[in-house]
Amino acid sequence: MSDTEQSSAKTPGGKKAIAVPLLFIATVLAGMLSPMQSAVNGQVGKELGDGNASAVVSFGSGLVVMAVIILARRSTRRQFASIPGKIRSRSIPWWNWLAGCCGAMVVFSEGATASILGVATFQTALISGMVISGLLCDRFGIGVDVKQPFNVPRILGALLAIAATVLVVLPSWQAPSMIALVILPFLAGLLAGWQPAGNDAVARQTGSMLVSITWNFIVGFCVLGAVLVVRILLGGVKFHLPTTWWMYLGGPLGLLSIALMALLVRGLGLLLLGLASTAGQLIGSVLIDLLVPALGSHVYMVTVLGALVALVGAGIAMVPSAKKEETIER
Repeated sequence: MSDTEQSSAKTPGGKKAIAVPLLFIATVLAGMLSPMQSAVNGQVGKELGDGNASAVVSFGSGLVVMAVIILARRSTRRQFASIPGKIRSRSIPWWNWLAGCCGAMVVFSEGATASILGVATFQTALISGMVISGLLCDRFGIGVDVKQPFNVPRILGALLAIAATVLVVLPSWQAPSMIALVILPFLAGLLAGWQPAGNDAVARQTGSMLVSITWNFIVGFCVLGAVLVVRILLGGVKFHLPTTWWMYLGGPLGLLSIALMALLVRGLGLLLLGLASTAGQLIGSVLIDLLVPALGSHVYMVTVLGALVALVGAGIAMVPSAKKEETIER
């Protein structure tokens, strides 16, 4: 390596250029957690016969895990106790404290539709909404330090991700009722694209990602729980806990996914995060459908093709962002 190359590799910009591909790979792997969660919550919804009840179980299991972690440390207990004062001080926009509602919508849609649509179909409808949301959030500087303008590579990457969605969903669109069901995860994706930014803002305010995640689960659980209680009182639903142990893993899987995405968004931006996680979600969906057919659905060739198109889209969008970050640092 020449002196010039060595000097470039040591510069902050060089480190950024190297870090972006590594963060991209980490996000792909983290994205695989989402279809696993969808499969679990979908089966819970199928057993309980209600998406709302399924979401309460998922958020409840995740909240129990986070409560144990938070209460075990004096520092996190103190950071968590500071939340009411920070909300009153309005040091960050109030909607950042409601990021848990985005997760609540995603988990509710999983319980209501995943077992019917299939894991791949559900995930790709969710992805389409997330990509559009990420593109807009990056453009208007929501949750990121530097605005990312619309340009050909970024738009092309987003379009390829949406094309991947169409390819994967196509075999399942056999009836109008299926299209209606797909709308729910799509709307959830529009909200979920912003969720990592909200969680990151709360983490910065409290000084702890663990506290941010716990708050995320509390908000989601309270919203979903209140709706379920009202429905039970009105006689609209009967609730019982699942009898199979793995049906309580939806919350912990979602917890891990939220933590990883909130960390990775700082280095990638919301659009790249959405595109890289798209690849992971599609690959994970295909693997679930292939390896655990009882939880997934039939795998078509267009499903595999859709995953490959998503990978290409993520790669195209990654290159210009790495160059842009390097230019800014210099």
